[in-house]
Amino acid sequence: MIRRAERKDGVVVSSPPGRGAVRADLEQVFRTAYPRVVAVAARVLGSRDEAEDVAQEVFLTFGRSSVPAGEALGWLSVAAAHTALNHLRSGRRRASREEAARGQAPDGGDAVSPDVADAVVTRDERRRVRAALARLPRRQAVALVLRHSGLSYAEVAAALDLSPGSVGTTVRRAESALRKELNRHASSD
Repeated sequence: MIRRAERKDGVVVSSPPGRGAVRADLEQVFRTAYPRVVAVAARVLGSRDEAEDVAQEVFLTFGRSSVPAGEALGWLSVAAAHTALNHLRSGRRRASREEAARGQAPDGGDAVSPDVADAVVTRDERRRVRAALARLPRRQAVALVLRHSGLSYAEVAAALDLSPGSVGTTVRRAESALRKELNRHASSD
């Protein structure tokens, strides 16, 4: 059986019931939450283009979910962090990032930087932090990413199903673990 819904413009939209059906509130949630989802993913990945790809994946999954609309922002933020970390861990699109980092400007010409040494050091530091973040336990990495993406303690608590009082401790432990991870791998480089 196919459900039919007629929109105000007279167009009939059909969708099969059950599996594969897209939620009615998807557009509203998308318009509200998209900037935050991209920001969370970009914080992990360091690339807005890749973050937008992650946001697409996250919203596709959300569109087929039964997550209550009131919990959407927290769920989407956590899903963005998890998906971005998965992209980091799997090394997806690494070749295109490295190609861009070798000095190719988007227009095909050579990139010109006022201080190449600073750019290289900054890029290397970001790469090291992302790699260390990918080695942290998932819950710590997600808590750290969410908090440093601008979510409040209450939002992080709701998203990770923690008590608001434990968010600070979780984030501090994650920061400590990140520092240790960075120091441990700095001595082996």
